[in-house]
Order: sequence, then C-alpha cells, then structure tokens
Amino acid sequence: MKRILLIVLLLAALAAGAWWYRHRDSGPTELVLYGNVDFRQVTLAFNGNGPVAEVLVEEGAAVKKGEVIARLDTGRIRPQIDQAVAQVEAQQANLTRLKNGNRPEEIAQARANLAAAEAEAANARLQLERQSALVPRAAVSQQALDNARSASAVAEAKVDASRKALDLLVAGTRAEDIQQAAAQLRAAEAQVAFLKAELDDADLKAPADATVRSRLIEPGEMASPTRAAFSLATNNPKWVRAYVSDMQLGRIKPGMKAEVLVDSLPGRAIPGWIGFISSVAEFTPKTVQTEELRTSLVYEVRVFVDDPDNVLRLGMPATVRPGKEG
Repeated sequence: MKRILLIVLLLAALAAGAWWYRHRDSGPTELVLYGNVDFRQVTLAFNGNGPVAEVLVEEGAAVKKGEVIARLDTGRIRPQIDQAVAQVEAQQANLTRLKNGNRPEEIAQARANLAAAEAEAANARLQLERQSALVPRAAVSQQALDNARSASAVAEAKVDASRKALDLLVAGTRAEDIQQAAAQLRAAEAQVAFLKAELDDADLKAPADATVRSRLIEPGEMASPTRAAFSLATNNPKWVRAYVSDMQLGRIKPGMKAEVLVDSLPGRAIPGWIGFISSVAEFTPKTVQTEELRTSLVYEVRVFVDDPDNVLRLGMPATVRPGKEG
C-alpha cells in the first residue's frame, strides 16, 4: 500500500509540474515592439522652366519652411514686368480720362468753333444772294454764281460738323468706351500678376521644416516642373514603423502612450503615442489559414514621437514599449 501511495503521489507531482510548465508564461508580459524611424519625404521641382542661377543648400542641411533653397535666372522676366507695369499705368490714365469726361475748356472751344462756322455760313449765304441778284442784269458770270453757291454749301456743312462735335463733347464719354478701357486695364493688371507669379516661382522654397536628403540639380542646368531638384525629409511628424502579431493586436489601441528607445541614446526614453494601426494584415501566406499560420499575420503600427531636438534619423532602429492609454 505504501508503494502504491508513493506512486500516486509521484504521478500527482509530475502532473502538477507539467501543468506549471505549460502555464508558467501564460501571465501578461510587457509588450515590446521593434521597428525603424520613418519620416515623410518630399520631392521638390521648380514650377517654371529656365536655367538654374543658384543652389543655396547642401545635402544634410536643415531648412526652415519658406526658406529659399534654389533660384532660377530672372534676367528676362524683370524687363517684361517693367513693360507690363508701364502698360498698366497707360491704361489707368486712359480710363481716368474717359471717366472724368471733357474739360470745360474743350467744350468752350467747340462752341467758339460752331459760332465761327455759323458766321462764315451767314456770310456765304449773303454772297450767294448778291450774286443771284446780279444774274438777271448779266452783271455777274454763271461761274461766279456757281462758286458762291458752292461756298455757301461748304459753310453750311462746316456748321453741321461743328454742331455735332459740340454735342459729342457735351454728352460726354460713352459707357461702352469706359467699359472697354476698364477691361483693357484689367488685362494689363492680369499680365503683371502673371509675370510676378513667374518671378516668385523662380525661387524654390522649402514647404516645411526639413532636412535635405538629395541635391539633384546644379547651377547652369535647365530646370522644369518635371525634373526633381531636391529630396527632403520633413522633421515633423516622425514615427516608428513597427509590426504586431495577431495575438498582440488586442493589447494596443490608437492613442495609447508609448516610449521609444534608440541605441544612440541609451537610457533616454522619447515620448510617443500610437497613432495608426493597420486594418489589413501583411505577410499573409494564403487566403485560408490554419491555426499555426495565424501567428504569421502581422499588422503595421505607427508610433508617433515628439522629437524637438531632432535626434531621430530616417531608418534608425528603435524599440517601442507601449504603456497605458493617456
């Protein structure tokens, strides 16, 4: 009986040991992710065409948003702007003249011209009457009478022309003429704006705070919108691209705080947070999964970080320790 009891106790101990061995790691453990630092990358090109005059930054340089990093030759654009500005001034003066109408002095001169034409016409009519009265007595030739008649007709026509000219001055500028002059002024102003935009496009500016990764153009080369001039890596945002398995997916959520560690800064934790969890699994072997293959499914996670000192570099290996949600 003692031997049987000893065997039973031994079997029980073995069973307990086996159970402990199978369940010794079943408790929750700290989740640690491994990945690499990633940035947004920007490829810049000039908006216009022309020879490159200056390239102002080198590879690896830190640039600020709005900083000019390269410039095209503007020797041909500036004279065109001066010409267009002069055209605007001329159109503006013409429009002002039309809006102001005719000066009183011009109207007074037209009245005087009409009075002179009327006096000349009256004198021509008097001469015609005298010549006509002398015809029955044969005191004047037919030629003289015809000349007097022609002179009277010319004088009357001059009176009519002078009167119409006065009427036009008194009536003032037509609305259609003012509209046409205003349209010509707007066209001239649009041309100036277009040329100034071309001049502004001659300066290639950084779209954000960034680091120059590649300098792809040099002074003297021809730039165009289809040719890349620089490749930049933006300084913000930065994140660590890591992957979690299907079994770990339930232990993280967007907004959860995290610590990021890199080998170049031992003992220094950079604060971050989980900003993105992919909804699509990657590295999937096939559509139908067995229970064993499910562990091969991974999901991309982006852990965004605050890096005001700009110590993280593109591609740098990093360790992420997700914490509790803040």
